[in-house]
Amino acid sequence: MRVVIEPDYEGMSRKAAAMVADLVRRKPDCVLGLATGSTPIGLYKELIRLSREDGLDFSRVTTFNLDEYHGLAPEHDQCYRYFMEKNLFEGLKTRPKRTSVPDGLARDVDGYCASYEKAIKDSGGIDLQVLGIGGDGHIAFNEPGSSLGSRTRLVVLTEETITDNSRFFASADDVPRFALTMGVATILEARKCLLLASGIKKSKVVREAIEGPVTSQITASALQLHPDTFAFLDEDAADLLELKDYYKHVEKMYGEHGVGRRAAVAATR
Repeated sequence: MRVVIEPDYEGMSRKAAAMVADLVRRKPDCVLGLATGSTPIGLYKELIRLSREDGLDFSRVTTFNLDEYHGLAPEHDQCYRYFMEKNLFEGLKTRPKRTSVPDGLARDVDGYCASYEKAIKDSGGIDLQVLGIGGDGHIAFNEPGSSLGSRTRLVVLTEETITDNSRFFASADDVPRFALTMGVATILEARKCLLLASGIKKSKVVREAIEGPVTSQITASALQLHPDTFAFLDEDAADLLELKDYYKHVEKMYGEHGVGRRAAVAATR
């Protein structure tokens, strides 16, 4: 895993967005995996800016979102389809060719989840997957204890996740207790993964995910097994990393010798 530490959230978001934009320019029909939550909003704002000011063209791009609350309609202001429309799709000068967010109202849940997996495969697979990390170390809604071989499925949310997400609802009682989510194995099949984390509250779980053992109790730790993952962090999120100075040294050396960007580009071809 390559760990990129920026001074602040804005710098981290710009750096991550530059990697996404580079892929879209090189492969206009690429497949992007997208995440919701507060952390990727800065990345999405930068992509909107690049779309409107620099002509970054999303018209041939396909997107798949990681997850969705079970039981929320697409027009609900806390569902993830609504989030993506408001925070990315509506702002782009050219919308992606096809956007997919799991259907929170699917009746045949098992059948629907299997069809979501098939749709990803039929698209050619995800070229780049954007990820956040939950307070309990989850990626997507793969809560602690999720199999590292898991696929898209219905999951029960932990009390910690419900509490964390209650800030977006009128009360914790309004937060759905179930969600549809891509599995850990589904995520690991993406050709490149971008893990984003910001703020001191994430520093402990970031350390566990990046430097701790690979374990189903911290599903983000499975990214250590992925051959091409970048973790974009601000200083606060990186605060507890034991190898923080080394990660910064790596980026400095790549920059001085001009090989870092070439390596990142080659890895997504």
